[in-house]
Amino acid sequence: MHFAFTEEQAMIAETVQGFFAEHATSDRTRKAMAGEGIDRELWQTFCAELGLAGIGVAEELGGAGLGMVEFAIVAEAAGAQVAAVPLLGHAMAARAIAAGGSPGQQAEWLPSMLSGEVIAACSGSNSVSAAGNALTGAFKFVSHGGVADVFVLRAGAGLWIVRADAPGVSVTAHTTMDQTRPLATVTLDSAPGDPLPDGPAGLQAAHEAGWICAAAEALGVAQAALARTVDYAKERVQFGRPIGSFQAYKHRLADMVIEIEQARSAVYWAACAVDEGSDEAELALHAAKSFAADTAFMCAGNMIQLHGGIGFTWEHDAHLFFKRARALQSMLGSGNAHRERIAAMVLGEAA
Repeated sequence: MHFAFTEEQAMIAETVQGFFAEHATSDRTRKAMAGEGIDRELWQTFCAELGLAGIGVAEELGGAGLGMVEFAIVAEAAGAQVAAVPLLGHAMAARAIAAGGSPGQQAEWLPSMLSGEVIAACSGSNSVSAAGNALTGAFKFVSHGGVADVFVLRAGAGLWIVRADAPGVSVTAHTTMDQTRPLATVTLDSAPGDPLPDGPAGLQAAHEAGWICAAAEALGVAQAALARTVDYAKERVQFGRPIGSFQAYKHRLADMVIEIEQARSAVYWAACAVDEGSDEAELALHAAKSFAADTAFMCAGNMIQLHGGIGFTWEHDAHLFFKRARALQSMLGSGNAHRERIAAMVLGEAA
């Protein structure tokens, strides 16, 4: 099977790659890291001027009416620059409300979320109890939870919309390894929640968006790590020749290329499967998330090592890629957890 971007998808890729390369600079990212862990100006520009915050939301709901392939293109470009934006939680929350929310909930939240006026975060927990429309419990490791205005939270089999400023809601921000995507604990004490009428549909849509976002970001991290290392290999001279000309160095780069191409196939297979409603979609999502995250970690580690001494310094951006890659490995399920799901699905079909 041959897969290639359509002309429209290629234009989107060119646009978002140029946008993040120009605006998600190292200086801006480091400034965001020293503050809230979010580049609010970048996010506002992305939402308002680029108009791609609703790329995976239907046009009748105010979105761009495109699919998960186009969303993966955006997430890959953001990952390639380690952009400090709340894309993951936003995509999960928006897709959940679009798929499982009532017309009133969609009208209340989607316009402000897609315009960038409201920052959303999404998370799930098995330790939350619901008494009527009041929720009690804690949600740990909520991505950009400390800056969110609204949460879409899983309690039991349902999803609930909870305002960050609602009574009974407290948010504790944490110092985390990936400072471009800070985590927080959201604690609810009889906090009012607005349940989505179709929780299962919303949950499925949130999972699809989250896994594709994480996998595509990881692909962007891996590709950028390779590109930057190749550039360095051409510039750094040792023993009178570029270090990239040494066989051992080239072998490491070749290993990165092979892993990246496999990860790319996995990511866009998953995105296509979701868009087409394929029976293989769930398996593809688990495969993409686990493989792409592991590939990003391998490539980011090689980036540090192949840059020599400077790769270990705070001033060099290699550590930004390494920390994002390591965080992506554990986010939304570890690689082992996803591979166990794949094994269970395969064995179930064989039985």
